[in-house]
Amino acid sequence: MKTAILSVGTEILFGQIVNTNTTYLSQELQNLGYDVMYHYTVGDNPHRLKEIIGHIFQECDIILTTGGLGPTQDDLTKEMVCEAMNDVLVENKDELAKIELYFKQTGRTMPPNNIKQAYLPSRAAVLENDNGTAPGFILEDNGKTIICMPGPPNEMKRMFERKVRPILEERSDASLYYRIVRTTGIGESQLETDLLDLIDGQTDPTLATYAKDGEALVRIASKRKTKEEAVAAVDAMLEKVKARIGQYIYSCDDSPLTDVVANKLLTHNISISCAESCTGGLFAAALTEYPGISAVFDRGLVTYSNRAKVDELGVSEETLLRFGAVSHETASEMAAGLAQKTGSDICVSVTGIAGPDGGTEEKPVGLVYIGISYKVGGIYRTETTELSTKRPDRDKNRKRSLLAMFDCVNRAIDKMI
Repeated sequence: MKTAILSVGTEILFGQIVNTNTTYLSQELQNLGYDVMYHYTVGDNPHRLKEIIGHIFQECDIILTTGGLGPTQDDLTKEMVCEAMNDVLVENKDELAKIELYFKQTGRTMPPNNIKQAYLPSRAAVLENDNGTAPGFILEDNGKTIICMPGPPNEMKRMFERKVRPILEERSDASLYYRIVRTTGIGESQLETDLLDLIDGQTDPTLATYAKDGEALVRIASKRKTKEEAVAAVDAMLEKVKARIGQYIYSCDDSPLTDVVANKLLTHNISISCAESCTGGLFAAALTEYPGISAVFDRGLVTYSNRAKVDELGVSEETLLRFGAVSHETASEMAAGLAQKTGSDICVSVTGIAGPDGGTEEKPVGLVYIGISYKVGGIYRTETTELSTKRPDRDKNRKRSLLAMFDCVNRAIDKMI
């Protein structure tokens, strides 16, 4: 069924709040097998609100609205929905009693204008709001359905999960299933090229590629009569995708690389330490976001200066003079020195030019070297990787360096297990 999401609120148009409701509802509706055709946002203007409802229904069967159900004069969603759907507002005594009880339980006196929230379309099926005062409703007319929910995300999500989703599940004639494949080390254009014949020949499942900073994603989706059929179709296509780009894939369930690495470290009881220069502790901070990582994370050192690299990691002053702090040689000695100092199963280091200044023609901004020492059979192997972002953006360079560090660790773990 063709579906649209309509967000009501001038504050959204003004950019005063971030509209997370639409993102949430889009994901939920797609998973339920509904085709989300449009996202609309309209301010607290009665004429435009009524007009846009009529416009949407020219093509769509269902509209989900959020916002405009409050007690103030500019909350006009119900009024305009009634005009568009040939209905009138009537007082719902049950809902009025619930609103009055809500204020009583919170120890407050109910303002007179809250009575407005108990007026609902006469033909509507009421959606109870057990997290606020504004009830939602479902109203149908001439084969069209509008589902109105409050704007605050905590109220909307709870109402959708408890009241709306079960209704939509019953009405859905299809099931959508998808998987997000995450890759690193390959750009979106090359990814699309490698999968082009699958993309060009697609009907169901469908493939779509997306770019993220330092990553490329593939979405494999199938819409079938049953979830079991959709899962089987997606999994079969996933095997074809793996055959083409398997060496770049690190996750088939949309898990971020930090979580993949942390989970592997814990599962295989692999200890890790890090020494960071240009990232200034970002790797340690990202790793320690994962619960329970203290079982394997030994320490993180920020060795920003040359002196710190010498004193803390044993990097040779001759190496720094001859090759510079940003070099394969320095990154290698940083990782090897950290391994000698800590004895961790994996020791990763990073050194680079984050920018926006400090680069030269020989070593431009965005040049980064990652060193990694990891145990195989009780003996350390030390390797280095060069990254060149060719960007002046300091923040993006540091984030790309962080991603590359986790990629190196992930690949080292695969060699160890």
